[in-house]
Amino acid sequence: MIAELGHFALIAALFVALAQAVVPMVGANRRDLALMDFGRYAASAQFLCIAIAFAALTHAYIISDFSVANVFQNSHSKQPLLYKISGVWGNHEGSMLFWVLILALFGFAVAAFGNNLPASLRARALSVQAMIGFGFLVFILLTSNPFERLDPAPLDGRELNPLLQDPGLAFHPPMLYLGYVGFSMAFSFAIAALLEGRVDPAWARWVRPWTLAAWTALTGGIVLGSWWAYYELGWGGWWFWDPVENASFMPWLAGTALLHSAIVVEKRDSLKSWTILLAILTFALSLMGTFLVRSGVLTSVHAFAVDPERGLFILGLMILAVGGSLALFAMRAPVLKSGGLFRPISREGGLVLNNLLLSTACATVFIGTLYPLFLDATTGQKVSVGPPFYNATFVPLMIPLLVLLGVGPLLAWKRADILQALTRLWAAAVLTAIVCLFIWSGDDGKSVGAVVGFGIAAWIVGGVLTEYAERIRLFRISIGASLRRATGLSGSSYGMMLAHLGLAAFITGAVGDTFWGVEAVANARPGDKITLGPYDITFDKMSREPGPNYEAEFATMTVTRDGEPVTRLRPERRIYPVQRMPTTEAAIHTTLARDLYVSVGEGNQADGWAVHAWINPLVPWMWIGALMMVCGGLVSLSDRRLRVGAPKRISGAAPQPVGGD
Repeated sequence: MIAELGHFALIAALFVALAQAVVPMVGANRRDLALMDFGRYAASAQFLCIAIAFAALTHAYIISDFSVANVFQNSHSKQPLLYKISGVWGNHEGSMLFWVLILALFGFAVAAFGNNLPASLRARALSVQAMIGFGFLVFILLTSNPFERLDPAPLDGRELNPLLQDPGLAFHPPMLYLGYVGFSMAFSFAIAALLEGRVDPAWARWVRPWTLAAWTALTGGIVLGSWWAYYELGWGGWWFWDPVENASFMPWLAGTALLHSAIVVEKRDSLKSWTILLAILTFALSLMGTFLVRSGVLTSVHAFAVDPERGLFILGLMILAVGGSLALFAMRAPVLKSGGLFRPISREGGLVLNNLLLSTACATVFIGTLYPLFLDATTGQKVSVGPPFYNATFVPLMIPLLVLLGVGPLLAWKRADILQALTRLWAAAVLTAIVCLFIWSGDDGKSVGAVVGFGIAAWIVGGVLTEYAERIRLFRISIGASLRRATGLSGSSYGMMLAHLGLAAFITGAVGDTFWGVEAVANARPGDKITLGPYDITFDKMSREPGPNYEAEFATMTVTRDGEPVTRLRPERRIYPVQRMPTTEAAIHTTLARDLYVSVGEGNQADGWAVHAWINPLVPWMWIGALMMVCGGLVSLSDRRLRVGAPKRISGAAPQPVGGD
């Protein structure tokens, strides 16, 4: 009965979405406040209906109602409760229901907290949001109904994919969807602005918090997925340029460009058409990721390789949404009036270069991801595009972007003196030189890449600290006055600094792991010793113990350094009897300087077990840096200015001096 209630709520949401798509748009065209206000109530009703449907499916999972086909295919009575709940979105049907739930949540948030928005803009944005929701609700009800019944009901289920039975994968998809789907709000605001024929600083300030929220969530989702792959798959790495990984990385790159471009619209009333186009393309890349993992063209633990007809349906929706929005952009963009002019050497010019590099990097990842799929589909020829391609194309684009990151914030708006900005960065240059010399001497000059990588990280840190010192006028005024200026800085300022410092920390970890990692592979039996750099790993014993829905085989290993004990590790190998599938649970000993990482594979007492061990230097700094970036986004969202309208730019106003907010 509850499943049928969920199905009915989903059908009701479809009709509410249709009304929300039509009525507010008509009201905006007629300037009818009552019709425009209808969109707010409809958005709330649509969210309520989809939330009821989602709660009904979650209830079916929790009570193990195997008469629901979706529950039978993705759950088991012995699964821990966490994985029963995460099983709701660990499959195609449930994940699509979660997709539209997040879509409706953002619409509801605009309806509830968008009181400062112009009524017509809010109405059109909610209408566009409902059009997207309507398309995906039709898709779910026609091709991917999560409430289909089985008669007779099976006694037990087939179990969730064992690789997904992990805390990291329980929280990774919700964060990813908040990012993916969250960019729909920026898209809806962009289409609404095109329909109104007006893009101004106020629009940019209204759209920034929604874009920032999506970017923050997507950053967290990508990092959770990378962290899961690092410790769960047992291969010692954190990124492999997998097509599904790239599917989430591309909208992140485009979304990062969108955030920076919106700043130019807000501050200088420029780059309007470009910012609108970025909003469209960012959501288009999010839709493409949805298509890739549901079309059956990719085989991955991340992908829902289902009936290709479903993929064609999503492809049709994507073509309709993106094609229609690009056609509207082509018609309306020429009428958008250009705002303030600026010279190439200026804060605006730096942000334009930032956008060009990010967009080119995104295009590089796009080509590397889709070219093998296109070639396979058209000629049947299979090629592999992996790390060597991206190292040769993506990394060179990132180096000038990261160098620019240290300089750009010190440039004045409208016109700037590049020599003056570089002069102010003398302390950052000294720090960079010291770090480069230290790494070069300590590494015996073996790796130029390590020197460049650590140097860039130091340059970013020096640039951020220099800009902060300029903002609070450190050592130019009294310490008390500097502290008062520091407390007066906006949340956006602190959020930006925290995110940039987090990026520097992430680069530090990635470079250390890439160039200084040590690896050892052995076939070992109890009593054997494995040498890994300065460490000795003694294989003490192999044991077995039952888990809630698996059998665990784990090794006990003692790690010493120069004869002194360091830690004991217990890498596991789990067997899930329902699906007869093994998984690897790596054992990791973490310090700020490195991860000591050990995984154990197949084997037996007679022949020994396959043991793989790594020293991954500075890897913890990657996770620390990523957390700092997420926190930076959250701190920026706390900025009160993002919740109020932007003041109009005064024509002919003097450019803001360096260190202004």
